Amino acid sequence: MRIGVAGVGRIGAMHAANLAALDQLDEVLLFDPVPGRAEVVAAGLGGRARPVADLDGLLAASDGVLLAAPTPTHPEMLRRAVAAGVPTLCEKPLADDLDTMRGLVDEIDRAGVEVLVGFQRRFDPAVVELHRRLRAGEVGRVYLVRAVCVDATPPALEFVATSGGLFRDCLIHDLDAVPWLVGEPVVEVYASGSVLVDEAFAEVGDVDNAVAVLRFAGGAHGLLTAGRHDPLGYDCRTEVFGSRDTLVVGLDDRTPLTSLEPGGPRVGDAYPGFPERFHRAYRNELAVFLDVVAGRAANPSPARESLVSLRLAEACEESRRSGLPVRVGRQQPVGVA
Repeated sequence: MRIGVAGVGRIGAMHAANLAALDQLDEVLLFDPVPGRAEVVAAGLGGRARPVADLDGLLAASDGVLLAAPTPTHPEMLRRAVAAGVPTLCEKPLADDLDTMRGLVDEIDRAGVEVLVGFQRRFDPAVVELHRRLRAGEVGRVYLVRAVCVDATPPALEFVATSGGLFRDCLIHDLDAVPWLVGEPVVEVYASGSVLVDEAFAEVGDVDNAVAVLRFAGGAHGLLTAGRHDPLGYDCRTEVFGSRDTLVVGLDDRTPLTSLEPGGPRVGDAYPGFPERFHRAYRNELAVFLDVVAGRAANPSPARESLVSLRLAEACEESRRSGLPVRVGRQQPVGVA
């Protein structure tokens, strides 16, 4: 089996290295529009990868393709992959805006090509176990989900300017994972944000700290927080409070928390960023993608479900700007499998 990677910047290079480590692959093919970048990445993978001159060549030679180029390029690349009938793993989001994404999803459905959206938390072992326990009823009725995601250091400002903002770039992972975990549609969103780390965020219309409150159809709430700077390290946790149990993922000896209680945990070797925190999740994501390409597994992160997170991200942004709650209706598809 040959898997192509389109876009080998930071996250694409990480995916390429993870693919090259999989014995079941014959070859990893790399394309990047930046001259020479694919060659450099291929040279570092010990003969397991080779560069390809253009996207058409990549699609023609690949059994499946991973799209890791910047978000604005996703719609065109994805349309070309779907038209070529190539199963695709596309980094989130599929598009910058909801109207474009809806059109893409309709095209994908008509083509019948598998498109897996790269929400890596759906492949993290602890999150998958949390999902299983929720579906098994072990937590009982869900009262509240509380999620935290804070970068250790702010991203480069040139990235911030094109990222789509904190809600679309960072919180979109929680806006995917939390409804997926709860298994109910969100009916209302309230969000607020501030610039506390660097005024450069304000200059591009973004915030560097934010909070969002989700109200689910059954009455439970989600409290989501995100930020661009934690001096102790990368922090990503999800807590579920229910009538039978309270469960948490992301709490271990690398969580950047200092307890003031006697005998409480102290900060150890904290994760420097999301690639390290979700290393197992990214590896699992690729393994599942290969199974989807081979027809051995159902798609656990389908394109249509990704409409939920972008709709909620847009509602969060609308609420932040207006200062008012935003109703989002009960129509979103929520995966419960």
